[in-house]
Amino acid sequence: MYDTAARYREATTAALIGLSVNLVLGIIKLIAGLVARSTALIADAVNSLGDALSSLAVVYGLRISQLPADDEHPYGHARAEGIAATTVAVVIIVSAAIVGWEALTRLGQLAPAVPWWAIAIAATNVVLKEGLFQFKVRVGRRTRSASIIANAWDHRSDALCSLAVLVGFVVVRVGGPSLGWADQVAAIIVSLGVIWSGIRLFRSSANELMDTQAESELLDQIRERAMSITGVEGVETLLVRKVGLEFFVDVHIEVNPSITVDYGHRIGHHVKDRLLTDFQELRDVLVHLEPHRAPDPGEHA
Repeated sequence: MYDTAARYREATTAALIGLSVNLVLGIIKLIAGLVARSTALIADAVNSLGDALSSLAVVYGLRISQLPADDEHPYGHARAEGIAATTVAVVIIVSAAIVGWEALTRLGQLAPAVPWWAIAIAATNVVLKEGLFQFKVRVGRRTRSASIIANAWDHRSDALCSLAVLVGFVVVRVGGPSLGWADQVAAIIVSLGVIWSGIRLFRSSANELMDTQAESELLDQIRERAMSITGVEGVETLLVRKVGLEFFVDVHIEVNPSITVDYGHRIGHHVKDRLLTDFQELRDVLVHLEPHRAPDPGEHA
């Protein structure tokens, strides 16, 4: 287990790598698409540039998320990551829809001959995008970063879309300009893939903004750790919401109803301190005390 600062550093590094690769790929494919007059390659270039914008937003969101709490934001700034990802997802969807519509209006037109270097660029893009997916999905799982995982699957979608472009190029290269529709169809497939990726990114970030419950494995670990504190008779309610790379915990612990308020208060602080110490990804823990009521044997009778 490593601390939250290390998670932010690793996630930021992964986002910066994705930003650099996507920016270079986007520029190369845009120039190549204009030279080869390939709508599919231009669509793929827009996709990569959109991914670079997405990675930039993730980097900015991660930076803002680490700012400490203040008077206006007493719960911190961790939601910045989700807000940035949601905004960029909308931009990506709209951009892909525009490119797809442009390809649809040109469907059926003759396409110029596809040079071999354009095919090589498309093939290289498939390999690089799949490599970025494998790298980012591992980082996202280690850091529990929803935006990095979403970026990873965006790269997998890009790899599949680039594969469609590659197939379209080969068809035009082998069959000639009369099969130019293959390039347009590939562009439409790319656009649909980008739109789907944008929708997935939007849903993922929106889910986080809606305070969805954490995964059951983390809940079980927190409950078990709280129950290990002397004086805790049970855990009545446990709510864990993910915000950025961190979690906020609301836990209702059951204690002996006959103890003093001071003793109950100390038990609550022991629970909070233990959870914050053992789970570095927790930003804050709110503990509420409930009286423990033993089951009445007469009720079962």
